[in-house]
This record gives sequence, C-alpha cells and structure tokens, in this order.
Amino acid sequence: MAAMDYDYFVKQLNSGISVDEIRFEIIGDTEYNDCYIGYQSPYEKPYWAGLCDIKDGCEFRTAKELVNAKIYRGKSIKELWDRIELITLAGVCLEDWLKYFLHADLS
Repeated sequence: MAAMDYDYFVKQLNSGISVDEIRFEIIGDTEYNDCYIGYQSPYEKPYWAGLCDIKDGCEFRTAKELVNAKIYRGKSIKELWDRIELITLAGVCLEDWLKYFLHADLS
C-alpha cells in the first residue's frame, strides 16, 4: 500500500532530507488512520512519532529505532509496511514528493 519500497523509505528517513513530517495511515485500522512521524535535526533524539496518534508521542535517536518501535498495537512500521499508506511527506503527496524534492542517493 505504501507505494514506496521499504528500504528506499528507510534510506530517505535515515538521511533526514525532506522528511520533517510524514503522514500515513495503517489500512484497516480505525485507530491509526491519521499517523505522523518525522525528523527534526537539532534534537538529541531527532526522530519522532506524533502526539495525536501516540499518547505523549515518542522520540528516537535513529531511523532504525523509529521503524522498529512496536508502537502501533504492538507492531512496528517495518512489520506493518504492507498495510501503510503514505499520505504526505513534507506536506505534499507522495507523487509530488518523489518528483520534486531532494532525496538521498541510493548508492
């Protein structure tokens, strides 16, 4: 559902480029139909999961910690990837984000 390869997503998240806020939903889950994660570079724990969908929010030192955190009904973003639909990245739809924004080199 995400329409982006998981490894590519993690590479972009890890780079911190153009991923300040990512909005997504977990298909088939009425509680997690409006979720937010992101990256803010000036902080010790720059990766975060939003306050609106995760009580009190969560912060992480690395992208790997964020995608492996079991914060969505005991499952992680990595485990749920085939049910995740990316809605916006940096405030724009996935298609525009892929087309117009700077991305990390895959090499």
